[in-house]
Amino acid sequence: MNPEELRGFCLSFNAAVEDFPFTPETSVFKVLGKLFALTRLDGSPLTVNLKCDPEDAVRLREEHPGLIVPGYHMNKRHWNTVTVDGELPDRVVRELVEDSYDLVVAGLPRAERLRLDRS
Repeated sequence: MNPEELRGFCLSFNAAVEDFPFTPETSVFKVLGKLFALTRLDGSPLTVNLKCDPEDAVRLREEHPGLIVPGYHMNKRHWNTVTVDGELPDRVVRELVEDSYDLVVAGLPRAERLRLDRS
């Protein structure tokens, strides 16, 4: 997955937007104002911080050492940094991005979740 594909996939989710609150180089993907992915699309290697269930986070780090690590500058219990350099199959990267989006949506107030469902 290249940077353009990662960006496009993150923006493909309902109500997802790209924001640059930190630096012009750091893309922050949000749903209704809540972060679900953070990346430097010009990074080498390309990495993305993604929200993750704490138990799954530990398992993924063990299954993919060096490619999935505790979230850089994030809560290490709930966030992973995923290296997107081709070693992890694109399918796995897409599943992790989708899981991150779904976790963030699940934490939104009920009224906002319902609004998303209707969009």
